[in-house]
Amino acid sequence: MTRHLALEGVDNFRDFGDYGAAGGRRLKRGLLYRSASHGRATPADLAAIDALGLAVIVDLRRQSERLRDPSLRHSSFTAVVIDNDLGEDESDSWHDHIRASDLSAASFRAYLMDYYRAAPFKARHLDLYARYFRALAAAEGPVLIHCAAGKDRTGILAALTHHLAGVHAADIVADYLLTNRPEGLIRRMPTVAAAIQEVAGRAPGEDALRTALGVEAAYLEAAFEAIEEAFGGADAYLEQALGVDDELRARLRARLLE
Repeated sequence: MTRHLALEGVDNFRDFGDYGAAGGRRLKRGLLYRSASHGRATPADLAAIDALGLAVIVDLRRQSERLRDPSLRHSSFTAVVIDNDLGEDESDSWHDHIRASDLSAASFRAYLMDYYRAAPFKARHLDLYARYFRALAAAEGPVLIHCAAGKDRTGILAALTHHLAGVHAADIVADYLLTNRPEGLIRRMPTVAAAIQEVAGRAPGEDALRTALGVEAAYLEAAFEAIEEAFGGADAYLEQALGVDDELRARLRARLLE
């Protein structure tokens, strides 16, 4: 299966369905999509995205990110968009890191480990993740989740979706690591290097840039370990923090699994 949709201006766009699940069932294809932001989408990209028939888009970015890089839409766009402006009084941790760090690979890795440990509990993410699961159960069509790069906030939410659906642990990690597709990293490197240069006044080396752009299994493990410590496991987190009770879980599985 070719998961990635080859687009000109939208990175990391892929289907994260079509995985085996517990009980011999399988996650459906063509219902779950994830990507980076759509602010640089070309007309051809917008037509390709429109052809998917998306019913809901969950934009996990902060308000400042959405204003800086507004999403482009096809003329026939009708999907429901879920976003929020919670936490806008907080500092931008990514920019804070860039300004303060030595821009080494180790510094980016340490930042991302800390980010993943905290991300599942941020008020912004709790609201968006909870609304996503409710919308996913009710939507009459595919759902797309995205953030700026489509790897961290999006990666955690995709992994939680997989966990809920009973996708095998190895496949959850394998899907998460698809963000590291070499051609995608190479294409994004100049843009991200320029953005870091603008904030920090200097650019990171290639190894550091690859670390900043990529993902590692340890990051996702850190998020789930933090969830385990706080709630006793992902199932309890889904129920207590996101409101995914037995009834909603059953509806989600009925919709997502075949």
